[in-house]
Amino acid sequence: MNRSSNNPRVAIVGASGAVGQEFLKILEQRDFPMSSLRLFGSARSAGSTRVFRDKEIVIEELRHGDDFRDVDIALVSVGGSVSREFADDITRYGAVMIDNSSAFRMDVDVPLVVPEINIKDAYDAPRRIIANPNCSTIIMALPLYAIECMSHITSVHVATYQAASGAGAQAMEELKQQIGELTRGEKVTVNKFAHQLAYNLIPHIDVFCDDAYTREELKMHYETRKIMHSDVSVSATCVRVPCLRAHSEAVWVETEKPLTVNEVRKAIESMKGCTVLDEPDKHIYPMPYMLSGTDDVYVGRIRRDIANANGITFWCVGDQIRKGAALNAVQIAEKLFLNN
Repeated sequence: MNRSSNNPRVAIVGASGAVGQEFLKILEQRDFPMSSLRLFGSARSAGSTRVFRDKEIVIEELRHGDDFRDVDIALVSVGGSVSREFADDITRYGAVMIDNSSAFRMDVDVPLVVPEINIKDAYDAPRRIIANPNCSTIIMALPLYAIECMSHITSVHVATYQAASGAGAQAMEELKQQIGELTRGEKVTVNKFAHQLAYNLIPHIDVFCDDAYTREELKMHYETRKIMHSDVSVSATCVRVPCLRAHSEAVWVETEKPLTVNEVRKAIESMKGCTVLDEPDKHIYPMPYMLSGTDDVYVGRIRRDIANANGITFWCVGDQIRKGAALNAVQIAEKLFLNN
């Protein structure tokens, strides 16, 4: 893949969505050098504006044609069907499409990348498409990789506690609305989820498959294997919880050889993109309300699995709009075009 020494020309596709807006924040916060920025969205959002570096930029309607002729990087966060429909338009003239949907993640000729783990895969993208993994997979994969580097992981069991924002900005607003309605004794509005989310837990994210796992749960299995180039088996139960932002996960890991808690803690502390918060005697452990808007995956409750001689268990929290989506994509772009 060609990497230009000049400042790249950037496009954001899905600029009005939660991840699209986070792209703008992160590009500005990280002072990403670029020679131009264009924003694309649906017909509904076209014509509205977003502010970037004190300049208003008009959102253009995403259409078939030559709009990406002068683009080097396209950061894409739209539905999978839209990503598939417009992939050829985006990449036709050489742009690299970093796609946040599930459309291409398991395609053999599309790398699935977490930069701290497998950035080398991004340099072999024959279709000029690089896939961003599922948010829950990214959050789990970082501490897993630190453990994998010490002893091969044979199996993982994980229960996720996924915030409303994982379903988009409208889902966050619906949770707020439901809390208000319940407080006022009104009928609860339910549109974005199968059930009321406020004061509730919903063990159902994405559609159910033939084996009674949901597609979200199967993503964590197959995507982890692809990212880590591993035969690890991952069994997940994914749960929507009434938090606004940041996903949490309880993870049980079995390794080929036994590892001590101290070895695991040191490995995770040394893993780029991870921060350990693990002083339970002082009530210090990761929690979503305190970690929304942060970049790292935070790990705590690291302990030996008393049900498995080769087992370690831990708790981790990550902002799924940042590291679970927008930040991961921007980091890929930095590695490809800025050699950061």
